Amino acid sequence: MRSWLQDWTRDLVDPLIPHASPGGARVRLGVNAALHDDTAAELEAYARPLWGLAPLAAGGGAFAHWPLVRRGLAAGTDPGHPEYWGEPGNEDQRIVEMAAIGFALALAPEQLWDPLGGRERDRVAAWLATALERSTTDNNWRFFGVLASLGLDRVGVAHDRAPVEARLDRLESYALGGGWYADGPTERRDYYVSFAMHFYGLLYATLAGERDPARAERFRERAAAFALDFRHWFAAGGAAVPYGRSLTYRFAQAAFWGALAFAGVEALPWGVVKGYLARHLRWWQGRPIFDSHGVLTVGYGYAQPTLAEQYNAPGSPYWALKAMLPLALPATHPFWTAAEAPAPELEEVSTQPHAGAVLIRAEQGRHVVALSGRQHHAWVRHGAEKYAKFAYSSHFGFSVPAGASGLEQGAHDSALALSDDGVHYRIRAEPFDCTAGEGWLHSRWRVAADLEVETWLLAVPPWHVRVHRLRTGRAVHSAEAGFAIDRDPPLLRDCGPGHARARGEPGLSAIEDLTSRLRGGRPARQGRLVAALPGTNVLARRTVIPTLVAEHEPGEHWLACAVLGLADAPGAWPPAPAVPDLTALLAVDTPGGPP
Repeated sequence: MRSWLQDWTRDLVDPLIPHASPGGARVRLGVNAALHDDTAAELEAYARPLWGLAPLAAGGGAFAHWPLVRRGLAAGTDPGHPEYWGEPGNEDQRIVEMAAIGFALALAPEQLWDPLGGRERDRVAAWLATALERSTTDNNWRFFGVLASLGLDRVGVAHDRAPVEARLDRLESYALGGGWYADGPTERRDYYVSFAMHFYGLLYATLAGERDPARAERFRERAAAFALDFRHWFAAGGAAVPYGRSLTYRFAQAAFWGALAFAGVEALPWGVVKGYLARHLRWWQGRPIFDSHGVLTVGYGYAQPTLAEQYNAPGSPYWALKAMLPLALPATHPFWTAAEAPAPELEEVSTQPHAGAVLIRAEQGRHVVALSGRQHHAWVRHGAEKYAKFAYSSHFGFSVPAGASGLEQGAHDSALALSDDGVHYRIRAEPFDCTAGEGWLHSRWRVAADLEVETWLLAVPPWHVRVHRLRTGRAVHSAEAGFAIDRDPPLLRDCGPGHARARGEPGLSAIEDLTSRLRGGRPARQGRLVAALPGTNVLARRTVIPTLVAEHEPGEHWLACAVLGLADAPGAWPPAPAVPDLTALLAVDTPGGPP
């Protein structure tokens, strides 16, 4: 595995070399449509490959283009050079990329620092030190100055550590318990917990642990606890549940497992840790995530610009190389010498209150569904779709809209969409009053002042059940959908009163109306199969979405349904699940109980 990762790291970075500027400081991959300026975007494409190249060098792996990388570092930090990166301002994208350079100096100074001349070193150090003088966003960004400091420490540059200590103290204040962090004072608990908060914390624990042993131990203990929850987010074949922002970083999703090895945290047997990383990386190999020149594209399962956040530039995907951190370890490390172990059997349902999630494992772990009940993020593009849909699947992914007109453009999988006119729909965006119990989640959400929904999500493996209390002061249309399924291969399709479903080689997706099972239940909603616009789903380029539709007069309405997704389609339509009595569950947060 070690030689394979070494080769793959070089294969990932080599296609960037022809795009380097003459001085080596800029890597120009195409049009930059991100928030930050073009210089910062070209710095990003220069710096992010260092997340893989520095471990490669630290572990003795060769890379033919270190002279170009060094030349770029010297040019980019020289105010007199035409390729100068510029001095960072507060909350500047340059500070993000300074972390990668600090990391590379800490791991591979022999390649990046030692060959530089005295004046070049002085300029590199002065430029990198400005990361400690600038303010950052109050979230994982506070780690960037810490990593710049680790690089300066490694090459013997004295600097003020007070700003570093202040950042670390603030970062630790985000700890929630059970190994979880929030990404700042927010409701976000996404992959930034794994590939940012824990990843950087474990780097610090390893590189600065002798100087700060108590903090290093806390970082290690939290990581060990988090591993027990995080393993539930991976299917047996290696796929992770796509969820939240920055999915274009792709296999950075599994960087946490390599960081455990780097820091010597045996949270699980080394063969198990190795297996989680190896299966995930193999899952990505062969997927259409590169352009014709071998450069990583913006997207998730394929090139999908509509998925991008407003901070994604052409070089952004190369944060994926964080997954290569174990390459810094010697070949004799037990992470490498242990035999890769399969994913252990885990319980079918894992309730993770800090994340506001319930994880369902089906089909012997081949399919993982994350029910989501509390997270939201209004600032990023498609924030409601990335955080606040009801369910996210390792096999079916989730969808983002291609427009605002109709269900086909909206691609409202795993959501209850509401509309005044039957054309323009809105889904849950910012849940509140969120609670969780064993196997269930509850939240409230508003579409308008006179249109509020209370939602319960219940794990009934391999199904999940949804119940909604809809209060509306106007007549509304509703459309509630299951998982989007790839429609390119032939599918058997069936829809009618109370059901919509499709099955075939891509698996099975079904939604069954259960409203009539509630006391005083209404007639079943009508089933539809919605052909979503191409390029909306993060895994399949063209999908169909089983959906239940209805119209509702002003007043209070109760809706319920069961949703099923299977990676392997059975030979017949499965019956709706034997749902437990919902009365006790609904009474938890509903004065007077269910209808």
